[in-house]
Amino acid sequence: MLKLIQKTTEREQFIDITQKLDEFIKLQNFRDGMMQIFIPHTTAGVTINECADQTVRYDVLNALKGLIPCEAGYKHMEGNSDAHIKTLLTGVNCLVPVENGNLCLGRWQGIFFCEYDGPRNREIWIKLLGDSPK
Repeated sequence: MLKLIQKTTEREQFIDITQKLDEFIKLQNFRDGMMQIFIPHTTAGVTINECADQTVRYDVLNALKGLIPCEAGYKHMEGNSDAHIKTLLTGVNCLVPVENGNLCLGRWQGIFFCEYDGPRNREIWIKLLGDSPK
């Protein structure tokens, strides 16, 4: 398993990590199987969404802020309950097919690290499942 560090710069942001993951596949000479991406945090996640238009990221984060405001009378003492709830919605795990050494994503899809309680240095755990180079 590989552990990558992702530095975030804002309290909430979506960071496109598709290219970073694709480079990892190439470095490993991985051909066919699955890539598992796991985020070991309770206030950050991972998701697949549109990567062609950056305003989609803004719209999704803005909608999440509207649905789950930062201040809403939560009882959790750390002041980041909204981040925990947003993580529940996006999840902390993605499984992506790999074929002929390439991520199998739809035309407009990218893989995004989702920060909800930054800025921080976060871990991304990656595991390749399937054919290993001999």
